[in-house]
Order: sequence, then structure tokens, then C-alpha cells
Amino acid sequence: MAAHERTSAGSPATELTVAPMPISFGRNPRTRIPLLVLGMLALVFGLLAGLARLGIAVPASGAQLAGLHGALLVCGFFGTVISLERAVALGDSWTYLAPAASGAGGIALVAGAPPVAAQYLFILAATLLVAGSIRVVLRQCALFTVMLGAGALAWLAGCLVWLSTGAVSAAVPWWLSFLVLTIAAERLELTRLMPVRPASRPLFIAISLTILAGAVGSAFSSTLGLGALGAGMFALALWLLRYDIARRNLHLDGLARFIAWCLLGGYAWLALGGALALAGAFVPGAPLRDAAIHATTLGFVFSMVFGHAPIIFPAIVQVRIPYLRAFYLPLLALHASLLVRIIGNVWERMAIQQVGAIANALVLALFVATMLGSVLHGRRKRRG
Repeated sequence: MAAHERTSAGSPATELTVAPMPISFGRNPRTRIPLLVLGMLALVFGLLAGLARLGIAVPASGAQLAGLHGALLVCGFFGTVISLERAVALGDSWTYLAPAASGAGGIALVAGAPPVAAQYLFILAATLLVAGSIRVVLRQCALFTVMLGAGALAWLAGCLVWLSTGAVSAAVPWWLSFLVLTIAAERLELTRLMPVRPASRPLFIAISLTILAGAVGSAFSSTLGLGALGAGMFALALWLLRYDIARRNLHLDGLARFIAWCLLGGYAWLALGGALALAGAFVPGAPLRDAAIHATTLGFVFSMVFGHAPIIFPAIVQVRIPYLRAFYLPLLALHASLLVRIIGNVWERMAIQQVGAIANALVLALFVATMLGSVLHGRRKRRG
């Protein structure tokens, strides 16, 4: 959960290290790589499954997973990466069971095991993440740590809903809440570096409760519940634009400025996703459901991934990812390809939507290649 960003608040352009709790790197970082690989496999097959959902020809191993696209990405990929990040922050051996379980759940789906096997593994992973989050709160009781726990609970609730209903779509509101609240909590952590603004915390609490209420309400009324979820997401985007340090960091340079652009772009996509959901786009079968969900997940969540990867992955696997201007290439491509996809969705042109979706998948591959290129560039530079 450590984060490194520059802020122009207070002393000018000072690099700050935010480490609110002790972080143990006593374990061999190489032992974490297999867990990351499990998550990456879930990402790859989740992307193939997503392409298959749009009628794009993919290998049979991906096509047969079309109905599990969301489960692979949210639980198999993000569940593994977020749990691993939390385990590294806590440093306790048992916390690594969470990414191991979620990674195994993703592999179970890919291997064609009965979905119930993956469901129980994801439930185990989410339960362990909740337990780890409680430990975080006990170490440091603060609003952002409580919200990290709320995000973990949302993941667990979504997995239980999937198990009880058998419908991935029923779990989607909870899983979106998991991702959105987890990111929001980590951004809230950094706002502690800003001058105190009395309205920010009450507004954040109200927005978070609206998001959770929307997830709960979706079980009773999809229109009202998912509309509330969208309203909460839209309000959260405005909150982040108003109170996050991203706008200030645009005036800096290097990695801090790149992260700021990632954040602001992501907040814009979150606002769009929330606005569409508020208009009913999250309701299953709605014409703009694909646009609303992917504006939130690809536009918001992956923009956050792009921005934070040069910070998070070095902490997990102990490799340096020095900043390169090339980092902007996948970021710009992400925004452009997502825009194409959404235009195709709005105009009901499946061919355009498919082009955008294929470009989305290629962008993620470009992003991984850029990160690896940065690692190699850094090593060559150190060797002189």
C-alpha cells in the first residue's frame, strides 16, 4: 500500500514516501513472481474471453470462457494483484494465501474446472483479504484503511452472490464497488498530505455509502440500485477531481506528472461510466452497458494500474521501473482505443466496437512490454 508521489502542497516539489504501516520485505521477492504469473494468466484469458463475447475469433481455450470474462479479470487478476500488494504491505505469511487462492481460482476457470471450485477459492481469497484488511485497521485506524476493508468486503459479497445465484452479472455491482472503493481509499490516503478541507471527509463517506447502497440495492431493484451505484461513482469522480493531488502534480515533471495524467484521465472515465450508469446503462441488457462498464474498468481502473505500476511492482518484486517518456504511449492508446469502442457501442456498430476491443487488448500487451523495456533499460543504464 506504499505509494510515492510528488506533491506541490506544502514544500515545493518534495518527493514524499507514504508508508502508513510497517512494510516487511523480508521474504524473497522472487517467491511472489509465481503469484503474479497466476494473475497475468487470468488477465490474458480474461481478455480472450472478452473478445469472444463480442464475436471476435479467439482460440477455443479463450472462447469457452466467454461467460467468465468478469470473474477472470476481477477475481483472477485484480483479486490476485490487490491481495498480493496487501500481503507485501502486511508482511505476514498467512496473508499470501489470499493471492494464492485467487490465482488458483483463475487457473481453475482456465483449466475448465467446475465454476464452483473457483467460486470457493475466490471466496477464500476475499475472506483472507478481509482479514488482512482488519489487521490493517488494527494497526492504523483511519478512514482510508476502513474503506480498504469495505472494498474487500464488497469483493467477498460479490463472490458470495455469484455462488448463490450462479450469475456473474449479479456479482458485477459488488465487484465494481470492490475495485472503485479500493482505488478511492488509496487515493484518499494521499489526500492526507493536502491542506485540511472540512468538507472532503464527510463527502467521501457519503459517496462511499452511496456506492455500497447501490450494490446492495441492485439485488432488489436493478434500476434503482444500479442507478445509485452510478450516482456514487459519478460523485466520486468529482470528489477525486476536486480533492486529489493529481491536478497539482501536472505542474511537476517525470513520473509524478505521468501519474497525474493517468489519474485525471481515469477520473474522467469514471465520471462517464457513472453518468451512463445513472441513466440506466448498468442494467443487464441495456444498450450502453458495455460502454458504462468498460469506461469504469478499462478507463478508470486500468488508468490507475498504468499510473501506479511503476510504484507497486517494484515494491512487490524488487525491480526498478525507471520512468520513460514511452510510458505515455500505452496510456494514450488506452484512451483512444476505449473511445473507439464506446463510439461503436453508442452508434451500435459492432465492427467498430470490435476494433476498439482488439485495440484494448493490444494496448495492455503494449503496456506490459513498456514496463519490461523500462526494467531492461534501467539495468543497462546501471551497468554503464
